[in-house]
Amino acid sequence: MKKTYSALALGTAAALSLAACGAAPSDSASDSGASSDYIACMVSDEGGFKDQSFNQSGKEGLDRAESELGIKTITVESKVNADYTTNIDSLLDQNCNMIIGVGFKLADPLTAAAEANPDVDFALIDSTFGSEMDNAKPLIFNTAEAAFLAGYAAAGTTESGSVATYGGVPIPTVQIFMEGFHQGVTRYNEDNGTSVTVQGWDPNHPDSGTFVGDFTNTAKAQQLTESFLSQGADIILPVAGNAGAGTISAVQAAGGNLGIIWVDADGYLSTEGGSYIMTSVVKEIGAAVYDTIEEAVSGDGFSSEPYIGTVANKGVSIAPYHDWESKVPAEVQTKVKELEQQIIDGSLTITTPYDPS
Repeated sequence: MKKTYSALALGTAAALSLAACGAAPSDSASDSGASSDYIACMVSDEGGFKDQSFNQSGKEGLDRAESELGIKTITVESKVNADYTTNIDSLLDQNCNMIIGVGFKLADPLTAAAEANPDVDFALIDSTFGSEMDNAKPLIFNTAEAAFLAGYAAAGTTESGSVATYGGVPIPTVQIFMEGFHQGVTRYNEDNGTSVTVQGWDPNHPDSGTFVGDFTNTAKAQQLTESFLSQGADIILPVAGNAGAGTISAVQAAGGNLGIIWVDADGYLSTEGGSYIMTSVVKEIGAAVYDTIEEAVSGDGFSSEPYIGTVANKGVSIAPYHDWESKVPAEVQTKVKELEQQIIDGSLTITTPYDPS
């Protein structure tokens, strides 16, 4: 029997506009003995390439392509929204064969650039373009599947009976994490007759969930986390880019047996959270970037067909439990693996109003 988990009651499903972070910044060019004239370029959102999240993951894929495919690469970081068009124009002036934008804020300027430059290929991480074009490829991720698994694990591990989540801003690529996480907790409660609660997200009122307001305000994120902790939450899922560092600060200051579930990258490896990182909901952004470039420089050529990362194609996953291996009950780990396999074989479908398609 095929089971489908979906949001409980939203009046209308959110449209898929998939969204998730003065002077023009200096470009960073690299050509470490590249044997090809192909130039792949990347522009960040204001989170920058050291955000311990999806900008950083995207650049890691670009760096891998440079190393393994012998191409040239150019990167440019954005500091504020006004930088996006300027930075894209800068990359066009440097004759990039492909320009990759990171994040939903690049959607409009990258769409305009793709329309005006049909001979240049464009890819957009974590969002879709404003229109379909032969030279424009979205790289998007069904993170609800992996977030569901993380929510189940959190519900089976919490000692207080309360977990929490918050986002940067209420956009689909943030809300999909929060909704998937909530569904995982709900499934655990159904399976075990428990009543673990989720602070910060109500699927019936998603826009009233808890949000920082941006992806950079670590002080606000720390304040939100402290509020969750004061209300009994002991495992927190921040979906807020750089701002999520505020959760690490709050949990480290509070001490005790508190856990964090990171997003986009394996936070145990990419952040200062260390032993507080229970697991992470990972998007294999680097692999998607590398594969897109490899396809373009190979005989196959660039394809505008959207890349959608799923549990089945290993585009999304939950990271190892690392220092929490002994804290997450063995039976919970086993059940999470079973649910993961059900998602892969199609007997369990996780759906939300924010799914990529």
